[in-house]
Amino acid sequence: MEPRGLMGGFYRISEWIMRFSVINLLWIICSLPVVLVVIMGLASLTTANVEQYGALQMLMLPLIILVVLMPFTFFPATAAMFTIARKWVTGETDAALFKTFFRGYKENYKQSMIGGILYTVLFAVLVVNFFFYREQFSVVSYIFLAFLALLGASLFNYFSMLVHYHMKTFQLLKNALLITIGKPFRSLSTVIMCGLVIYISFFQFTFLIPFFMGSICAFLAFWNFNIIYIKLQEQAEKMRQAEEEAAEEAAEMDREDLLKDDYKESNK
Repeated sequence: MEPRGLMGGFYRISEWIMRFSVINLLWIICSLPVVLVVIMGLASLTTANVEQYGALQMLMLPLIILVVLMPFTFFPATAAMFTIARKWVTGETDAALFKTFFRGYKENYKQSMIGGILYTVLFAVLVVNFFFYREQFSVVSYIFLAFLALLGASLFNYFSMLVHYHMKTFQLLKNALLITIGKPFRSLSTVIMCGLVIYISFFQFTFLIPFFMGSICAFLAFWNFNIIYIKLQEQAEKMRQAEEEAAEEAAEMDREDLLKDDYKESNK
């Protein structure tokens, strides 16, 4: 029996802390090769190395390794984490964590891997161009930064749609991009919220990285996507009702025309 009152509040808070931390740890464990490469890449970005070789030169090898590893480890693990986030947002808060995570990992592995190859290559190209123009103090670097934000929003929508719909990979990629462009403010808010969580995790409270960073981002991203989904469903329902009303009006007009024709024929 769940405790009530103040103790019940503490119990629910501790339960949610446990849920977020467990899923985040599973995500990191399943993405361990990528995590190790990121740590080594960040460790190499010392002030001396950057001044001597440049940031782009120091990041080139880690980027190449990440392009190879991420589609096969990081993307399936993230899809599994979004599977749990979807359960939480849609009200299934008591879903079995380990079972649901690894089922999502297995079911979405192929599509997350294929999408991951495309997104990883695009991110790598944009990151290389961003650092290249940044070292030249060019305004063009900000254009690539904007494209990175757009691609990040599209990626969040891709993961959300992957675990929510049964679609082919190309349809998922296309619809993720369409939603990102069609709902710019909602997509931008996802990037800002998740970007803020990542920034705080890396530069303020690093303990969030192994326990909460990824799971909180997944929860916020799917929560935002679910709002878009509900609104689209409402719009579709209104359009369906309008079409039905229009069809009924057209049928009624046809019946009136037939009655008029029958009346005229009977008076001849």
